Amino acid sequence: MALRTYKLAPYLFVSPFFLLFAVFSAYPILLSIHMSLYDSIGFNAKFYVGWENYSDLLKDPLFWKSILNTVYYAAGIFLIEIPLALGIALLLNNKLLKGRSFFRLAFFSPVLIAGVFIAIIFNLIYSQDHGLLNYLLSARVPRWILSQFGVTNPELAWLRDSRLVMPAIIMAGVWRSSGYTMVYFLAGLQAVREELYEAAAIDGANAWERFVHVTLPGLRPILLFVCVIGMIGAFQLFDIPYVLLGGPGPNDSGLTVVMYLYRTGFASLRLGYAAAIGWVLFAFVFCLSAVQVLFLRKQD
Repeated sequence: MALRTYKLAPYLFVSPFFLLFAVFSAYPILLSIHMSLYDSIGFNAKFYVGWENYSDLLKDPLFWKSILNTVYYAAGIFLIEIPLALGIALLLNNKLLKGRSFFRLAFFSPVLIAGVFIAIIFNLIYSQDHGLLNYLLSARVPRWILSQFGVTNPELAWLRDSRLVMPAIIMAGVWRSSGYTMVYFLAGLQAVREELYEAAAIDGANAWERFVHVTLPGLRPILLFVCVIGMIGAFQLFDIPYVLLGGPGPNDSGLTVVMYLYRTGFASLRLGYAAAIGWVLFAFVFCLSAVQVLFLRKQD
């Protein structure tokens, strides 16, 4: 009896985790798959439609608009945030820089702010009449430079012009998460051995060549991680545009996939259709993540 109790002890210790996982994760996931096969109106009336929700999504122009907006945001994050975070990490990894700990905290601190408060802050920054960004454009940037981008009036309607809504959301997202990405790059830079830099310098490599041939190969695993995590986070975007615009924005220019899921499920109460949106989003993110991993591994 004692031996049997001894053998069962490990399973008893890990059983709380599996119990909580089954109740709060596995069961809701299976239930959402089941729900996506029904056309439900609220929590009471539901009708089995099979794969009709998924076929309707393929013909839903609003769904594809939300996909394009989210891809636009993700591309902006990749093209701006990752180079910016890497540049900040290289700067803060310099041992000659004084106050590195303070600057690291300063750049990382926006991650600690909730998305709702970030949206409120940037709502003030983007104000057309008295916003900080329009003030800087009108007071600090020469008119001839603005004219090169087709800007004749520096008092731009960032949150009311459908062409400017997504760039405004991207800037807010970059400010929020670049410090988070910077921390990973800092950890990767500190893991690159100094002997490699010394050997490259002895071979006559300049600073750019050391960066390309030593730093970037050493950061490849970190780069893979931040690309995948950043893309997953970009496709989960909801709070900043929802609060910043008070909804999808003009002409649905700020509508993201998760915002469309929320509006379909909780405003229209089409829970089955919302569940289908969630699973299509999961498949989309899974495929993109797999492509990223395979591409970067092939580069290795």
